[in-house]
Amino acid sequence: MSRIGKKPVELPKGVTASVSGQTVEVKGPKGTRSFTATDDVTLSTADDTVTVTPRGTSKRARQQWGMVRSQVANLVAGVTTGFKKELEIQGVGYRAAMAGNVLKLSLGYSHEVNFEVPAGVTVTAPKQTEIVVEGIDQQQVGQVAANIRDWKRPEPYKGKGIRYKDEFVFRKEGKKK
Repeated sequence: MSRIGKKPVELPKGVTASVSGQTVEVKGPKGTRSFTATDDVTLSTADDTVTVTPRGTSKRARQQWGMVRSQVANLVAGVTTGFKKELEIQGVGYRAAMAGNVLKLSLGYSHEVNFEVPAGVTVTAPKQTEIVVEGIDQQQVGQVAANIRDWKRPEPYKGKGIRYKDEFVFRKEGKKK
């Protein structure tokens, strides 16, 4: 039995969900998102809740049960509050700035890095050393933040690079004489 899958997904005020076959569509104040579940589970709505039940007792059906319930809960969270990832830049001369739909990063390379922001995600740079990625799709927000971080990952000796706001970077001791 899936402990996560057993709980129905509550829909807050202002959020509506419609199920057609294996597709659930959630509409809220921030936008509309949809998800198509596998044939191993059944989706149903009643009284401001979305319920997921497995079809059968196979291992795959039980696996999909909790996963689909989590996906639907993420849809609801995305259209109500949205998702946010905060990055910080550490290093002398390292900075970020927004120019239209392009994030310009100075990361110690011989050239400036231009990161094109995809549709559905908002990227802002409130300070030169901070980047905030926001959107209603949790996967897309996380992927964009990871792509930005990949331009200059934090290195273990001086800690220079782009890191998540609460990320701990294990520091190594340098060479000894």
